[in-house]
Amino acid sequence: MNLKEQIKNDIKEAMRAKDTVKRDTLRNIQASVKQIEVDERRDVTDADLENIMMKYLKQREDAKTQFAEAGRQDLVEKEDAEIAIVQSYLPEPMDDTELEAVLKEVIADTAAVSMKDMGKVMGAAKIAIGSRADGGRINQMVKKLLS
Repeated sequence: MNLKEQIKNDIKEAMRAKDTVKRDTLRNIQASVKQIEVDERRDVTDADLENIMMKYLKQREDAKTQFAEAGRQDLVEKEDAEIAIVQSYLPEPMDDTELEAVLKEVIADTAAVSMKDMGKVMGAAKIAIGSRADGGRINQMVKKLLS
């Protein structure tokens, strides 16, 4: 069963269990999938779905930060619940040593030697790493390795 079908089944399970937070979170992700399918007229792959969920996760984390600054603890807790749900569908994130090893390999493959080569390293790294690390973390590690 692919990720798209799993989300569809989990929405049904959440509806039966009356778990509104999980139901609404998964419906939002499903709406993003449908939008891409309609706009681009193609089926969404598991890799596309992971990218959609990473984007959704980033939005939830940004919203959580803003709610915390505004002192809205009730909304911070809601965002935490949504973040936990989305993270359960994503692969386990890479730790720093694993990320560094993959990036060293990518740098060697692209023959990068200075910060001028950062663009091609980042492009190759995002393909190699996928959704196991966010772009900001990859960027920081590449800067550290190239300088």
